[in-house]
Order: sequence, then structure tokens, then C-alpha cells
Amino acid sequence: MANSTTNKKESAASEGKPTPPPVTMISVVAPALGWLIPGAGHLIQKRWIRGLLLMGSIVTMFVLGILMQGHIYQPNGGDILDILGFVGDVGAGGLYIVAQVMDWGQGAISHATADYGTKYLIVAGLLNFISVADAYHIAIGKKP
Repeated sequence: MANSTTNKKESAASEGKPTPPPVTMISVVAPALGWLIPGAGHLIQKRWIRGLLLMGSIVTMFVLGILMQGHIYQPNGGDILDILGFVGDVGAGGLYIVAQVMDWGQGAISHATADYGTKYLIVAGLLNFISVADAYHIAIGKKP
């Protein structure tokens, strides 16, 4: 019985079927923590320079967006651009949560710098999504 199981695994590997990555504690914790605190997914894996660079750039972009009076999108089912803006904003994780609790970014966009601030907020969230994916790939061993 055990021999047939071994043969099935060997035949799947020989046919070129990809094997799913192993689910380990770090492969779950690193992306989750990396989303909540930008760069932390790399820091817990001892990728100090990459983690600090990501943390610094994402937090800086988010803070600059807030200081420029950028708009933070709310969850809604309306206009497609508002939905995409929300997805970009929520990517910032804990920064988005803090901004919602503190009621930042709720004013109307009244000048050009506020529009740039909105873009900074969205790009900070999108960069954090990329950072989370990178932390996951490092955790499963797909990326050195």
C-alpha cells in the first residue's frame, strides 16, 4: 500500500506537475504581518535591509499622501474607480486602519497637491501588496 503511494508521488513529479508549496507557520505569518505593518514580513525573516527599505518607503509615501491632504477611499460598491482606489488604499494595511480611525483623508480634493496625495496613498498600498507577495515567496523558499 505504501509502495503505491510512493509510486504516485514519483509519477506526478516525473510528469512535470508542480507540487504545492508547504504550508508552514512562517508562510502564513510573514505575509499577514507584512500587510499589517509594511516591511515586517521581511524583518521577521531576517531580511533587515529589504524590510527597512520597504517600511521606510511605504510609510513615507503614505505620510506624504496624508500631509498633501490626499483622499482615502471608503469601502463601497459604487464607481469602479472608487473601488480600485479602495483596493489600493487598503493595501497599506495598518496605516489604512489608523487613517480610518483618526478620520484622515476624508476631505474633498480641492487642489492639485491633494490629487497627488491621493495617488501617493494608493501607490503606498499597492507597493505593500507587492511587498507581501515578496515576503510570502521568501517564506516558501521560492525566492532566495
